[in-house]
Amino acid sequence: MKKFLLLTGFLFCYFQGNAQLFSGDRMLNNPNFDQKRWSYGYFLGFNTYDFDFDYKNFTPGSPSANDLIIETSIGFNVGLVGNLKLTNNLDIRFEPGVSFNNRLLRATYTQEIDQINSTYVHFPLLLKFSANRFNNIKPFVVGGVSTSINLSSNENNPEAITRIRTNTYNYEVGVGVDLYFYYFKLSPSLRGVFGLNNELVEGPSDLGNVENMTSRGVFLNFTFQ
Repeated sequence: MKKFLLLTGFLFCYFQGNAQLFSGDRMLNNPNFDQKRWSYGYFLGFNTYDFDFDYKNFTPGSPSANDLIIETSIGFNVGLVGNLKLTNNLDIRFEPGVSFNNRLLRATYTQEIDQINSTYVHFPLLLKFSANRFNNIKPFVVGGVSTSINLSSNENNPEAITRIRTNTYNYEVGVGVDLYFYYFKLSPSLRGVFGLNNELVEGPSDLGNVENMTSRGVFLNFTFQ
């Protein structure tokens, strides 16, 4: 499914880019758009989340090396964008949003299954490094840090099989392209989100051999400004 998101994102950027680069009409759309000090917008997109595990007693080839299997699914993102221009090629962005996802966790040693539903309120603070604009296209890379509040957290439920912390901290890196149209700017982007803190709450119902559990996500967003 992650390959599908990657392929969809890059094909979209490729065909949109070629349509504008090689069309007969080279007139610039929104030529003064990037002169604004502040700009705003919103984004819609898709996500897929996984978990990364560190085991307490890890021996390559042993049963504990593959104790847990995660079955991922496609989720949905929506949010707002605030952009502050620092230089012609550097912006700082705040992109608060909400993402919905669920993961199915299967323990190979007990065949026990737990479905983890997540509703994250996501607060990324990002730096956007852009190339110079060429016709109606401007590629960019983006990176930064974020914090998330899991509204579906069961941190305080001692009966839960898998207890997930409410607050998580992440770093993010991604690539994208700004496409300038007559009335707006569309920016497809592909971003990786990597958890920094252990999300597993230890207790009587914890996952036994798991020492650390962190989220990993892929976001495919379409930003409109």
